[in-house]
Amino acid sequence: MKFELITYKIEEDFLSPYATKALDTKGRLVPLEPCPIRTDFQRDRDRILHCKSFRRLKHKTQVFLSPEGDHYRTRLTHTLEVSQIARTIARALRMNEDLTEAIALGHDLGHTPYGHAGERALNSFTHFRHNEQSLRIVDKLEYDGKGMDLCFEVRDGILNHPSDCTPCTNEGVIVSWSDRIAYINHDLDDAIHGGIITENDIPEIYRKHVGTDHGKRINSMILDIINHSFNKKDISPSDEFIGYISGLREFLFEKVYYKSRAKDEESKAIDMIKYLYEYYYRNIDLLPQKLLDMDSTKEQKVCDHIAGMSDRYAVMVYENITIPKNWGL
Repeated sequence: MKFELITYKIEEDFLSPYATKALDTKGRLVPLEPCPIRTDFQRDRDRILHCKSFRRLKHKTQVFLSPEGDHYRTRLTHTLEVSQIARTIARALRMNEDLTEAIALGHDLGHTPYGHAGERALNSFTHFRHNEQSLRIVDKLEYDGKGMDLCFEVRDGILNHPSDCTPCTNEGVIVSWSDRIAYINHDLDDAIHGGIITENDIPEIYRKHVGTDHGKRINSMILDIINHSFNKKDISPSDEFIGYISGLREFLFEKVYYKSRAKDEESKAIDMIKYLYEYYYRNIDLLPQKLLDMDSTKEQKVCDHIAGMSDRYAVMVYENITIPKNWGL
């Protein structure tokens, strides 16, 4: 029995006319033999979930560098929270959950060690954006250099998830907004947990209209998008909540991202990533052979290697290069 036909039938009967149906995918760069169980979007979700880059996210910084405690977010838990928020919105709006989940799980695969700090470090040498690196990972680097060969719609959503980009599907738009909802709320939660701010430090306008705790704020933002976008072609929060989301983001930049003790070590991380870039640029032959064999520039090969590192692996490599080792007769 071809079980995927059941999914196609469900999508045709129940999804919104503004949703992306699996049967309507623009396809892959290299066509695959159809799976008797899963649609193409389901296969893409599973490919991302099982890849090495996804597993490395558990040891990559979200915002707070090397925090003492097990409950602070990492890049992996951020990704899972984005996926949960996006699927909730997609289900309510009758969009394609499978496509939404695939984009959400893959959107941050290209992040460097130490998050945006590492991204800024690499960008000081050559053009580097984590969303473009995420697409490069699924297209070129994963599966031992063969790439994952994902569907066009998944690749587009991964590339265009930042707020200054425009995805071509509503599912991609949902992930883009869910990314913002997730990081604004969990960064506030982590900052409160770490004693950097208190709940009462959050301006009253947001506490009154969005919520007085972590769960209420997430719920308010999700409900606003659903209520504002239901049965509409375009998906977005209301103008009121766009203002609240922007205001909370500005509050985080002012009180947490730029001026807090949680960021005191960030300059060291940036210096370390810069050192690794310069070291491997001078010693290009030390890169893995599969990167050396790729048809890419020297700068790209070095970026590919460093961006693939976890925080702790980057530290280990840096220590091995810079710290003298013991020796004996």
